[in-house]
Amino acid sequence: MDTDHKKTLASAKSEHKEIMHRLYHWKQLGKDRYHEIGVANIHQAVFENTDCISCHNCCNSSPPLITPSDIKRLSAHLGISKKAFIRKYILEDFNGEQSFNKVPCHFLHTNGTCNVYELRPDACRRFPHTDEEDYFKRPKLNTANTQVCPAAYKIYKRLESIISH
Repeated sequence: MDTDHKKTLASAKSEHKEIMHRLYHWKQLGKDRYHEIGVANIHQAVFENTDCISCHNCCNSSPPLITPSDIKRLSAHLGISKKAFIRKYILEDFNGEQSFNKVPCHFLHTNGTCNVYELRPDACRRFPHTDEEDYFKRPKLNTANTQVCPAAYKIYKRLESIISH
């Protein structure tokens, strides 16, 4: 991870409680306000200037939730049965949710690229969920994502400057 990403994440960690407090306060904001603020446009602008490959902290620290369709798609790509894929790559928690069983991700190359990028799990495609209409309804998730993803923190900071003023 490059120095800029590390500095951004250090800032996010130092502001963790404030971020959580503010995001819980924003929870009452709905889809109309999401669109009025232009959160999806902020997301796009931040990601246009973000090199995820130079960071890949999400792949190094946060195993994604895996759906049955992810398992079907990835096992077919790897040429193994769904059962074999589950045995080799999946951990199921006490709630029945499934995720990859190790971090860094099995499919992460040392250069930060993903071996299954075009077939990656839905949770990986959507991360950090900042361009989704129900962004304001998930303060706990969004707070956690600012601690993992420099872009999520930058999006939060832009929203803070808009909403708080």
